Parts: sequence; C-alpha cells; structure tokens
Amino acid sequence: MGSNSSRIGDLPKNEYLKKLSGTESVSENDPFWNQLLSFSFPAPTSSTELKLLEEATISVCRSLVVNNPRTGNLGALIKVFLSRTKELKLSAECQNHIFIWQTHNALFIICCLLKVFICEMSEEELQLHFTYEEKSPGSYSSDSEDLLEELLCCLMQLITDIPLLLPYTSKLVKTLLYNFIRQEKPPPPGAHVLPQQSDGGGLLYGLASGVATGLWTVFTLGGVGSKAAASPELSSPLANQSLLLLLVLANLTDAADAPNPYRQAIMSFKNTQDSSPFPSSIPHAFQINFNSLYTALCEQQTSDQATLLLYTLLHQNSNVRTYMLARTDMENLVLPILEILYHVEERNSHHVYMALIILLILTEDDGFNRSIHEVILKNITWYSERVLTEISLGSLLILVVIRTIQYNMTRTRDKYLHTNCLAALANMSAQFRSLHQYAAQRIISLFSLLSKKHNKVLEQATQSLRSSLSSSDVPLPDYAQDLNVIEEVIRMMLEIINSCLTNSLHHNPNLVYALLYKRDLFEQFRTHPSFQDIMQNIDLVITFFSSRLLQAGAELSVERVLEIIKQGAVALPKDRLKKFPELKFKYVEEEQPEEFFIPYVWSLVYNSAVGLYWNPQDIQLFTMDSD
Repeated sequence: MGSNSSRIGDLPKNEYLKKLSGTESVSENDPFWNQLLSFSFPAPTSSTELKLLEEATISVCRSLVVNNPRTGNLGALIKVFLSRTKELKLSAECQNHIFIWQTHNALFIICCLLKVFICEMSEEELQLHFTYEEKSPGSYSSDSEDLLEELLCCLMQLITDIPLLLPYTSKLVKTLLYNFIRQEKPPPPGAHVLPQQSDGGGLLYGLASGVATGLWTVFTLGGVGSKAAASPELSSPLANQSLLLLLVLANLTDAADAPNPYRQAIMSFKNTQDSSPFPSSIPHAFQINFNSLYTALCEQQTSDQATLLLYTLLHQNSNVRTYMLARTDMENLVLPILEILYHVEERNSHHVYMALIILLILTEDDGFNRSIHEVILKNITWYSERVLTEISLGSLLILVVIRTIQYNMTRTRDKYLHTNCLAALANMSAQFRSLHQYAAQRIISLFSLLSKKHNKVLEQATQSLRSSLSSSDVPLPDYAQDLNVIEEVIRMMLEIINSCLTNSLHHNPNLVYALLYKRDLFEQFRTHPSFQDIMQNIDLVITFFSSRLLQAGAELSVERVLEIIKQGAVALPKDRLKKFPELKFKYVEEEQPEEFFIPYVWSLVYNSAVGLYWNPQDIQLFTMDSD
C-alpha cells in the first residue's frame, strides 16, 4: 500500500499492491516490504467499511491467486510477518515503534488476502500456496516449508503470549474461554497504532500497549470503532471472535489415529477450586474459574454461539455439568434459555434446537426437576399471553415448552422438535410440584388440541377411504402415517399426566382440577387399544374425585373444589394407582439431524458481526490432518 495510501478508492491503482500481486517474485529481504507496510490506512470499523475494502481489492487479490504459484509472494509476505513477530519478543530492547506498525499492517494484509484465497480455491490448492519453495532449474528438494503451520503457531503465540516450543492446546482453549468470560471492550477509536507514551509508563509498557491495541483490530477484523454495537454479543469483538474460534476448534473432525485435542481440553477442564489431581490419561487438562464462566454464560445467551458453548460444556464436560446443577441460582441460566424458546418466531431453528437440548440435558437430573419448583419468580415481563405476577420456575418452564409444541404444530411441524419438548416434560413429570393453575390448564389444553387433531385426521381418513371405494382412479392419501404420529404424541401426553398423578398427586390439586374440568376429553380414549393401559389411572382419578364432588353438592366455588381435591388426594390409597416404568429420556447426540453441528458452527462464523460477507456456498470444512 505504501505511505501514500489513505483512501479505499486508491487501492486498485496502488503500485505496491500491483507489485505484490504481479508476475515478479519479491524476496522477503527486499526493501519493498518496508515500503508496502508503511501505510497509515485506517482499519475498517464496521461491516460496511469492510465490504467496501473487499470490493476495492478483489482484483488485486485474484491477481495474486493466479500469480502466486510462480512468484511465492504470499509466502514472502508471511515470512516478513513472522520476522516482525520475533522482533516483538525483543521489544524491551527496541528504541522505536516501527515494527509494531509494520506487524499490524502485515497481519491486516494477510487477513484480507486469505479470505479471498479460501473462497477461490480448494483446501489442497490453498496448501500448495503455503508450501511454495523457490528452486533453481534442475534442482530438487523433498523438504518444503509449511508456512501455514508456522503462521498458525505464531498467531496462537500472539493470542496466548507463550513460547512457541511449549504445548499450547490447553492454554489456547483457556485463553479463549477467559476472553469470552471477561467480555473486554475494544480500545477507543484512534488508539489502534502508535499510542502516545505517558510520562509514568516505561518503554515496554508503551510497546505492549501498541501491540495490544494495534493487533486487536486485526484479530477482530475491524470489529471495533466509533459505532455502537448492534447487539449485546458484539459489545466485545474479542470475546465474540474468541468464542467462534473456540467452537471451530472444538468441532474439528478427529484424525484417524488421534482425537481432537481441543475437544479433549474442553471436555476435561476443572474448576480452580478443585484440588484433585488430573488423571494421567488426560493430556490437555487445565483449570478455570467456574463461577466467572457461569456468570458469563448466563449473561450472554442472546447469541447463538454462547448457547452452543453452553450446550457443549453441559454435554461434554461432566465437571461443568455437575457444578451447574449444584448451583442455587439456576434461574439465572434457565430464564434466558426459556426466553429464547418463547421468542421462537424470532430465532433460527438451530438456536431453538440448542435451547431445547440444554433443557433436556438439565431435566435428566432429578435434583434439578425438584429444585425448579422451589424457585418462585415474580413479574415475568417477557411472557405476554398472561400476566404472571408469581409463578415457580418449574411451572414457567412447562408453559414455555408447551407453547413451543403448539407453535411447532401449527408452523414448522418438526418431529425432532416435538420429541425434545415432550422428552423434557416427561423427565420432569414425576417431580411436578404445586403446578400453577395456568400451567395445569395449558397441559390439558395441549391434550385437547391433540385430541381435535386426532379426530380430524381420523375423519379425513374415513372420508378418503369412502371416496376410494367409489372411484378406483383416485390415489389414497397416507393418513395412517399421520394418525400414527399423532397417536404417539397423545400417548406421550397421557404418560406425562399419568406420571404426575402417580408420583405427586397430592402436590398438584390444580392439575386434578383441570383434569376434572375437561374430563369429557378423555372419554374417547378409555377403550382405544393404544391407550387403554395408560388410561386406567387417569380414569380412576377422574371417577374418584368426581364422586367426591358429587357428594359435596352443587354450586361449589373454585376454592371449595380445590379443598375437596386436597382432602381426596390424602384419602385416595396409593396402591390403587397402577405403577408404570419411570419416564426418563436422555439426550443422544447421534439423534441430531444429519450434519448439524459443523455447518452450524461455520454459519455462525460467516454470519458474525465482523461482516465478512462469506457466501455459504464457499464454505469448506477443514478436517484435522493426521500429519
């Protein structure tokens, strides 16, 4: 770019960029690099500016794609950058800031170039650009530099501030997690390069500040500046990009002979308060402050990537899962998850899936299922269907899950979504306690909706069969499959109601009240072959309490009915209710929709607020190479 480049419009004609992308090889020792990297071009501070920069330099980048196999200029630029980073280690002995400036500029150019390279070629072609080695005619060498590996190691060293020769897997994961936890704000505008040295600060402090503020912009690809962030998760670009990088690393494919070390590190780290030794079989373990991690996860659930991190930790790290389930303030974590589901219309399907799976994992624990009914919430402002001045966390969870089921029935009709919702309700059903009257009503209302749908499909099937008998040319729709799916869901709902009645009848008078109020709904299923067994207890409860209400006389108030129900719950012998196997569903990752996680992670990367403008068709999934 050179010292004269200060406007985006000048870049396509820039003589230094033309030389970089041209047909002439430039040695890494050529003075040209000092000229190229001595520019004061301001880094983009918004996605709009980044797109303008990309459009202005695309021709230069594509020219380099064509010429680099012959010139090796990309490799030379990377070597120049690597040499500058070595100078950073000796910053205390240096008497000027020039190499900080040039290191910043070199990394910025490399980032812009690699974005185009990755879009324009396959993984194999990209590797060839990194292994270029200049050879004289007739010579042969079996050893070529792998600049890609060296560049990645250098970047990790810059992130973690550790020597290159030390193991960095666990330290990188730990650093990225702490970046997410701290949610540090970006440096103010104008502080990117060559900060002024204060009277009280030493030379080393000034250089460190220059590196920190200058490279911040490059690592976050310009995600800082004077404009306010559009959403909470972007208030800290460093935290956002650290989290995305962590998710990418955690979801890399295992090599044939070695597991993903980053996933191993995520699966095995412990709390700083845990003094027990790490097993020798765990090579990448480390410790981190679980309280700080928990707080950050609770505060950042508005973003897909934070929800995906929470899922990853709950599912893969038993230390984190045990710690979270032991917290006495689980409402801080559960409420943001419920709010994601409540606003299902505004969320993408992946985010909703993650939120539901998190609830399913949590409801596998009986302690969680008991404790959520002991947490009393007041004035849930985001729940708009009904004013909830006071409700337990458990009842609110039931309301939101049922609402998600009803939304799915009328809109998306996703069987996988249904399965997870019903599984979470089933896991909780034996521990239902003091259900809010509105939650009890919604359980029965959902059953009513399913019953109507069952009758409608049954009627359609009957009419279709009659039509087919009168006309052999009309194809018969497959209503049997639809009927089978609906009956599976109805049976699950009956099992959930039965589980509650069998295990905690005396704790849930509101559910019994709602059951009696809508008892006609269950009449048609008493003799149905698919539901006869599970209907025995429900029918017994309806008959028993109906008889007691009949004996109490007519014109009973709601309060009097509830009083009779509470008295009857104590009087009803428990041995009269038939015992069924406990409802317990566990999340199984293999049951996820095919190719769910890796494309989801990459979509988050490409759609993150840095505004890279990646085309989803350009996504190439890199795997961990055993070499």
